[in-house]
Amino acid sequence: MITSTLLIFIPACFALNMAPGPNNLLSVNNATHYGFWTSCFAGTGRLIAFAGMIVLAAAGLSAVLETSELVFYGVKIIGAAYLFYLSFKLWSAKAQKQESNNTKKRNVANLAKQEFLIAAGNPKAILIFTAFLPQFIDPAHDVVPQFAMLGALFLVLEVIALAGYALIGLHLRRWFNEPKGKRLFNRICAMLLSGAASVLLATRRA
Repeated sequence: MITSTLLIFIPACFALNMAPGPNNLLSVNNATHYGFWTSCFAGTGRLIAFAGMIVLAAAGLSAVLETSELVFYGVKIIGAAYLFYLSFKLWSAKAQKQESNNTKKRNVANLAKQEFLIAAGNPKAILIFTAFLPQFIDPAHDVVPQFAMLGALFLVLEVIALAGYALIGLHLRRWFNEPKGKRLFNRICAMLLSGAASVLLATRRA
């Protein structure tokens, strides 16, 4: 895989990892109530779910590429359209103050299970692995090693994202709970996602 592809993939992927979806917001909530490390360990649930999705997407990707190039670019357009939609939703979302709950202990395994179920049922995750990652695959070379590398990079960036959100929940909960802070964060992510969508649409495959 060429370096220029990775230079596009890493920032675009990290923007997706950092988008304030249900799992990331759950990391904030877990860190607020149960602590930083508990939130991070609970995040292994989503990593397991995402790893399974990556394997399933990789298994079906070769068939898509071999069947029709038109189908592949159709998936690309759908993926970019979803990123623009998500950007719009984040930009226009109404930021409301989050009410705090009483601090209490909870089993890490139960929190990890919750992370797994949320990730497995998240349509955004399905679109990422079926419409986003394939954009960076060169069909002229073996698909599986490329998908394995991109999938591994995605999981590493996801670990950074969940740790980052746990830190937000631990140290910046007052700022994050305020509408002004939440609105600013949402709009930063919206701009990053729209930029990633623009890059995908502008990129041409050799």
